[in-house]
Amino acid sequence: MPMLKSSAILDSSAIQRVNYDARHRTLSVWFVGNRRPYHYLDVSESVYEELVHADSAGSYFNNHVRDHYDFTH
Repeated sequence: MPMLKSSAILDSSAIQRVNYDARHRTLSVWFVGNRRPYHYLDVSESVYEELVHADSAGSYFNNHVRDHYDFTH
């Protein structure tokens, strides 16, 4: 069974931290310099895991999340 919520602080110049809510399939992203997160909707847990473990979180985000999922802010 997937974890309901997970969180990671990233070593990234673009992304400060991310949270993932498996129950709601929501990826929350705090960008460097922003106080409020962007919530990306209907994201699979594998995308969250790949983002957290990517060599470049910013590049992974740009190629696999941005413009691929609806979001709220």
